[in-house]
Amino acid sequence: MKEWIVIHKIKALYDEGRGLSIRGIAGELGVSRNTVRKYLALPVEEISTARGQTTRCRKLDGYKTYIISLLQTYPNLSAVKIERKLRAQFPDLVCSKRSLRRFVHALKEQVCVRQPRYYQPIVDMVPGHQCQVDMGELRTVRIGGVETTVYFSVFVLSYSRLMYVVASLVPVDTEIFIRMHDAAFRYFGGCPKECVYDQTKLVVIREEYRELQLNRRFAEYAAYARFNIRACEGYDPESKGKVEAGVKYVKHDGLYGEDFLTIGDLHGDLAKWLDEVANQRQHGVTGEAPRVRFDRDEAKALQSYCVPIDQSDGHGGVTRQVDRTGLISWKGNQYSVPMAYQRQTVLVRETSGYVVVLDRAMEEITRHEVHAGKGAILKNGDHYRNKEMTITKLEKDIDDVMRPVPTASLLSLIKETSPEIYKDQLVGLLQILHRHGPVSAELMAWICDRPSLTATQFRTFLEVGPELMARRARNDVVTRTGDLSRYAGVVGVPHVFH
Repeated sequence: MKEWIVIHKIKALYDEGRGLSIRGIAGELGVSRNTVRKYLALPVEEISTARGQTTRCRKLDGYKTYIISLLQTYPNLSAVKIERKLRAQFPDLVCSKRSLRRFVHALKEQVCVRQPRYYQPIVDMVPGHQCQVDMGELRTVRIGGVETTVYFSVFVLSYSRLMYVVASLVPVDTEIFIRMHDAAFRYFGGCPKECVYDQTKLVVIREEYRELQLNRRFAEYAAYARFNIRACEGYDPESKGKVEAGVKYVKHDGLYGEDFLTIGDLHGDLAKWLDEVANQRQHGVTGEAPRVRFDRDEAKALQSYCVPIDQSDGHGGVTRQVDRTGLISWKGNQYSVPMAYQRQTVLVRETSGYVVVLDRAMEEITRHEVHAGKGAILKNGDHYRNKEMTITKLEKDIDDVMRPVPTASLLSLIKETSPEIYKDQLVGLLQILHRHGPVSAELMAWICDRPSLTATQFRTFLEVGPELMARRARNDVVTRTGDLSRYAGVVGVPHVFH
């Protein structure tokens, strides 16, 4: 056996003190304990020299700095994804997959320590029979330059290995989990006969003697959608190994090492990754691309998917949740709706080549032409402008509330004081006037008789103005009549003689 292979096995089995003991490694490999000690003390630079990889991949030396920078930033990046990034960055690269893989493995021994991975054999299932479901999270996804925790569910059809992924920025509860299933079954175009899960509280509340107490809300959904629930035994992830591997694949190949501008971009990139990478790759077990195997054998074997009662309005519309960026998902694409419906539930139907969005009263909100591909974000620019809050309309609304009292002086003073936030100040003025009620012309003149004014000051002057004006009026009366008798005896104030 080559020396560098022995070294690699010793390092992997020892696992920095977390694996086998020196005695155990010696027995496992059939070498002396002194040999094990010697190789464990060998620096990684000498291991790389022993492997002799530096002379075999000279053509990749020019890309070494770029690959090392990737590994230093993302130590667990797979060789497959490094190759994809490398070829995207350097389209003229000429190198076999095998040479690149060897080169990356050699660099990983210098840059970072990899943990050994172990795989379980996977047994093929009957087409359309089973879907394995699991959840994961990744805490270091960069969205808009901020490290964010992304929660996701992975759905893998056991026969074809066709995969679907749904992501969320909030922890998954039962309702979100149901919506994730709804999205997955729509993506597959049907429903399997059973779904397999860990013993998550979203599915199984308690197990005793293998008797399961199911989450009632989720069990109702499963019954309506017509699929059986099968839960793994506790601490037995091997019984759903397909999706266990899928969660790691999503983390390390789909999300890890990527930057997203918005959550919408994350959803779009995930959809593109599924259609162009995950479901198009040659699967290591089946030897076929999941999409090819699915289209040929499994699509026709799935049950028709019954839309849940709470997902339908009974008139052909399907509910969708508007995210905080004003987007809804529909058949692999995202469409915008007016921001007034942000985070609300709307109804969607497809008719005559259009995606039509309606409110709960079945009034049309907007419509988009159906996009043929997947992963696209279709936006209407008007949806991101609140036409009801234009400056002209706000000024008119304030004028209507104040009529017959003129508002020109008030608006001019507010604009001169805060020109950068004038629109926001108008919104505040309108809210204050609605709460306060009518304002007299005298009070308005008194408020505007000052060099500057803001909305909050306006509110204060409305509250204290009548009393101050009354007090000033009383003082004016005293001054005009000369009645200073109540100040008699006060130092500095003379008596009034009649």
